[in-house]
Amino acid sequence: MRTLEEILHPVTPAQFRAEYEGRQPLHIPAAEGSNKRTLLPWHAFNGLLNQTNVWDSERLKLMRHDDAVPPEQYCRRKRTPAGMIWRPSPAKVEVFLSAGASILANDVLTLHSPITHAGVALGEALAAEVGASVFCSFKGGRAVATHYDVHEVFAVQTEGEKVWNLYEGREIDPVGYPPGMTQTDFNKACGRLVSTITMKPGDVLYMPRGFYHDTVTPDQPSLHVSFTVMPLAGRSILSLLDGPVLQDAAFRAWLPAADADGGARLEARLADLATRLAGIVASPAFRDEVALLQRRLMPRAPGFGLPARKPATLYRVTGRAFPDVGPRARRAYDWMIEERQFAVEDLVADMESLSEADIRSALARAEQAGAVQRV
Repeated sequence: MRTLEEILHPVTPAQFRAEYEGRQPLHIPAAEGSNKRTLLPWHAFNGLLNQTNVWDSERLKLMRHDDAVPPEQYCRRKRTPAGMIWRPSPAKVEVFLSAGASILANDVLTLHSPITHAGVALGEALAAEVGASVFCSFKGGRAVATHYDVHEVFAVQTEGEKVWNLYEGREIDPVGYPPGMTQTDFNKACGRLVSTITMKPGDVLYMPRGFYHDTVTPDQPSLHVSFTVMPLAGRSILSLLDGPVLQDAAFRAWLPAADADGGARLEARLADLATRLAGIVASPAFRDEVALLQRRLMPRAPGFGLPARKPATLYRVTGRAFPDVGPRARRAYDWMIEERQFAVEDLVADMESLSEADIRSALARAEQAGAVQRV
């Protein structure tokens, strides 16, 4: 699955955006001939678990009766170059699994190439940061109790079956959980059960953030991959405003005292700043800054092809003026000026917020203007 179309098939991306995205859950049963279940079969998951040096107590959790098993019960202390960690003991893990525990394997996006490619597809299509976790459970087991997520979820069932219970409760666009909220609070807030979905191998389930749900494994051992998708929220623009607003002297000027002229001067100044701020946010330049921030979120699939090595395409800055372009290319040009002589491949590696196509297009314009030349 390398595109959003493949992940959602037979539902189209257009239908998904119009009817489901951010609105309601979507269950997509596996179509005839679908290969979605091959995302992570049992043998591949066992292969991941057998890479014991990959795991620590944060990345590989055991869940039992809705609670996490304490690390000291299934891990051993291990010294690593980064310090002491809790490393899962395969033998202890198997003991807990035999007793009915479930596995929650976190941060697996780059551990298995089919998962990587699907995550990259989701990130690019939805302009989002993406993570991936694997849930493995056995008859009657579940990894987490009733809850809602603060991100979008795309779950792909790869082995066995999993029953998802959907409740009427929904939190609107949550960005976190209220301090001190307990499982009892979740159970009260979820409301009545409104839908039950049985996920079978190859099925996909989209769950918007804020929807209360829980899961349970019926008779067969179950395995599914859960992609967490988190686009930028509107509040993200606040982190981008400091630079643009400081270019306007009105934002550097002192504010009038709140009681001056009965507050009229401050009210007028704030109204003026609001107008200026709206102009900044609505500008094409600011839109491009947001696009760059989105690009930095999206995962990229590594592409090693050893023993073949990529060539180093060398350029140098000539001292002539670079073309007058937008902020995207300007970032690349500033990088070139600072480096003076550089490899295009190094530029692509450093400019994670730009696509390789955008970088090469900017380079071509700079070369045409005589600002850079091949070495």
